[in-house]
Amino acid sequence: MIRFENVAKSFRKSRVLDAINLEIGLAERVALIGSNGAGKTTLIRCLLGEYAFEGKVSINDRDPRLERTAVLGSIGFVPQLPPPLKMPVSQLIEFSAALCGTDPAKIHELAARLGLDLEPILSRPFVKLSGGMKQKLLIAIALGREAKLLIMDEPAANLDPEARKIFFELLAERQDDTTMLISSHRLNEVSALVNRVIEMDMGKVVLDDRVADDVSLSGQFACRIAIKRSEAAFAKAMQAWNFRDLGDGLKWEGVVPGPDRLRFMGMTSRYVALISDYSLEETGGGRSQ
Repeated sequence: MIRFENVAKSFRKSRVLDAINLEIGLAERVALIGSNGAGKTTLIRCLLGEYAFEGKVSINDRDPRLERTAVLGSIGFVPQLPPPLKMPVSQLIEFSAALCGTDPAKIHELAARLGLDLEPILSRPFVKLSGGMKQKLLIAIALGREAKLLIMDEPAANLDPEARKIFFELLAERQDDTTMLISSHRLNEVSALVNRVIEMDMGKVVLDDRVADDVSLSGQFACRIAIKRSEAAFAKAMQAWNFRDLGDGLKWEGVVPGPDRLRFMGMTSRYVALISDYSLEETGGGRSQ
């Protein structure tokens, strides 16, 4: 459904994306993770046709740069930063619904489920809404479409805990027939939803893990991690997972339960700049990563 072929992007002399090759299939639910500056948002903007770039990107064999209107009309998108739109909320809903043939009532219904009552703010300019209100409305618009592709860049960043919980419940309702690309710093939030994890660092893909559906609830992964320098926060995190310090806080060893693998990877991804070596091997002759 999505294909990146040798995609590269530079801003001035800085290489932000470096030879990205990826394919994402129908109904894959992908968590795109990585630290700030890793290239996640730039990759998404190339996918949406917002940036010129080297290489080739296609969505259902369509070029998002050359056929942008047709491509965007079939996508539900939640940006990392809400656009500074001055149009009233009512006009934004009507425009968005008309663009993809959606009933505006569907957007109202989804907004209400997220805890946003639209009636009192229909005449208010979108730009005047609070951050949380903007995010809930943008999510309602994106999910209100009958789109088979959802692209979301840090979609839960401005949501309160209850709205965040409901948001992921809404995504779960569509997980069987919708391709999802979710950029997030909080892998533990989406771990039960996604079936693939792509981690980026310095413009490159450093991990591409299709989460095996056959990982049993009793499965375990032996893990070894080496870091460049001792750090108290990392040591505390490792101890919380009952890892053993193999010497001076620089090498750690432990066992990760299969169902907790994504949550563990999400935790360690916060220390990507600190980690020098990382191995995760399913015990009993499983795969190593």
